[in-house]
Amino acid sequence: MAQVEVKDTAGKTVETAQLADGVFGIEPHVFAMHQVVRSQMAARRSGTHSTKTRGMVTGGGRKPWRQKGTGRARQGTIRAPQWRGGGVVFGPSPRSYAFKVPSKVVKLAMRSALSAKTAEGVLHVIDGFGFDEPSTKRAAAVLASLGIDGRVTVVVEDSDVNAILSLRNLPKVRVITASEANTYDLIDNVAVLFTRPALSWLEGVLA
Repeated sequence: MAQVEVKDTAGKTVETAQLADGVFGIEPHVFAMHQVVRSQMAARRSGTHSTKTRGMVTGGGRKPWRQKGTGRARQGTIRAPQWRGGGVVFGPSPRSYAFKVPSKVVKLAMRSALSAKTAEGVLHVIDGFGFDEPSTKRAAAVLASLGIDGRVTVVVEDSDVNAILSLRNLPKVRVITASEANTYDLIDNVAVLFTRPALSWLEGVLA
């Protein structure tokens, strides 16, 4: 069974937590993670690109010249695609890029991401931040004491408002709640930091 040290805000080990092998000790499924991240990124696309077809462009209601006798090619409207200022053929139109991924694949991807971070030794656990009030300075000091540097994702319990307010202003820190945890946020970093309650909650959901 996988294990991880649980530390306090001073960086000292207070206990060793046992992690479920089914969540933190599996062989990472790279394709599942790829599919889920693609789905998340696609859902974020606005899809507001738009072009006008020849039927949408203003003007061009009159035939530019008579059908025969001019020596030029016949034309019906100056808003045809071959004209400057005319409509666009097969241009993009507003659409949604989102696509569904089965819930079992989503959970497999999250288990794979957690297992990969555990195997790399960059999954950290803290017993709790214990902030009585928001303090970005104290939050930075906690991360420094844990030896975490660079882009990090911090996962806290949903009710820990002071920790969220303290961490969200730190550069290179993305703070999310346990219920918001997702594959992209778990892998787009150099380290992941969980509070003990958040880790237990997420383990129960994914087990």
